[in-house]
Amino acid sequence: MEQNTLEIFEMTIQTRIIVSCAIVLLAYLVDFLCCRLLIPLARRLAAKTAYTWDNYITDSNVLRHAFHLIPPVTFLVALPLLFPETEQWTILLSKGFSIYIIVVACSLACAFVSSLYAISSESEVLKDKPMKGVYQMVKVLIVCVGIVLTIGVLIEKDFTTLLAGLGASAAVLMLIFKDTILGLVAGVQLSAHDMLRPGDWIMMDKHGINGEVEEVTLNTVKVRNWDNTITTVPPYTLVSDSFKNWRAMRESAGRRVTRAIRIDINTIRTCTPEESATFSRQEWAKGIQTETGTVNLKFFRAAAEYRIRTNPDVNADLMLLVRQLEPTPEGLPLQLYFFTKAKDWVTHERVAADIVEEILAMMPEFGLRAYQKPSGMDFSGYN
Repeated sequence: MEQNTLEIFEMTIQTRIIVSCAIVLLAYLVDFLCCRLLIPLARRLAAKTAYTWDNYITDSNVLRHAFHLIPPVTFLVALPLLFPETEQWTILLSKGFSIYIIVVACSLACAFVSSLYAISSESEVLKDKPMKGVYQMVKVLIVCVGIVLTIGVLIEKDFTTLLAGLGASAAVLMLIFKDTILGLVAGVQLSAHDMLRPGDWIMMDKHGINGEVEEVTLNTVKVRNWDNTITTVPPYTLVSDSFKNWRAMRESAGRRVTRAIRIDINTIRTCTPEESATFSRQEWAKGIQTETGTVNLKFFRAAAEYRIRTNPDVNADLMLLVRQLEPTPEGLPLQLYFFTKAKDWVTHERVAADIVEEILAMMPEFGLRAYQKPSGMDFSGYN
């Protein structure tokens, strides 16, 4: 060992520079060959396995950044052997390659975190969780550690000493990263309590939000409204203020419909014996005790409820009723309350409209009329 060291000392400066360049070139050649040969081989092997996580690792930049560590690490190991005497230019060169290693290592860690996010997005347990903000915070911490290490290399200070100095300026750092810290805390709360997932339909009138959540990041929640506009709000806004999430409705067995038909009170009357006999023979009248003085509105309510209950697009296992509300100067409101099987907006509204139209068309059969305020045409005598 001493003989080898003496031989290195006896090498001329020109020879040592040539050997150093050869080592660097050889290390970069190894890096190039690994990226060109080993990465495609690893991808083919990962594609043949039954797992999916190895595909994300090999398809991302994780392996590429790992191989990029070969040249600087090799040179830093060889530098003290080739140039044992400490000179200013060797110190600067050592610092440069150390910073290079820190940058590549941080890139490697960030690429690995991105792969973890892609893997978790495919997981049945985590794919519906707003985890992107958590992974972004991990990347921020990695970058912060890299910056501290880089400063430590430049000023030749220990990592722990720098952290102790940063502790004194914690208040300033909290002010600078206030939104990031609040976003991280809010993201953890949203995820832990399952308050929000990508794809949820949420409403927040205060901020003009009414649409589906597209993305939940560390600093923003992106929502595409139904008019195709995009609204972004900080995550802590959803924690500090209240918002409506329609996910439970989508996961339930039906979507609610509440419609009120206003009956003209002047058309509510008792049925004649002939009308009562005719109505009592109908399928929907089973269970109704017909007697003298039965009101036409009672028959109409039974017929409307039967029409709704037998509709194939209505979930009759959920609450279904036809009830009267408080009379108003605009008539007697008759509320239709039921749930459609379809939860998507277009189909839901179509089913609700069809049922309301059918029930409105039934009213003349019972001698009833919907209330409608008179217009100018009503007073003009136009027919």
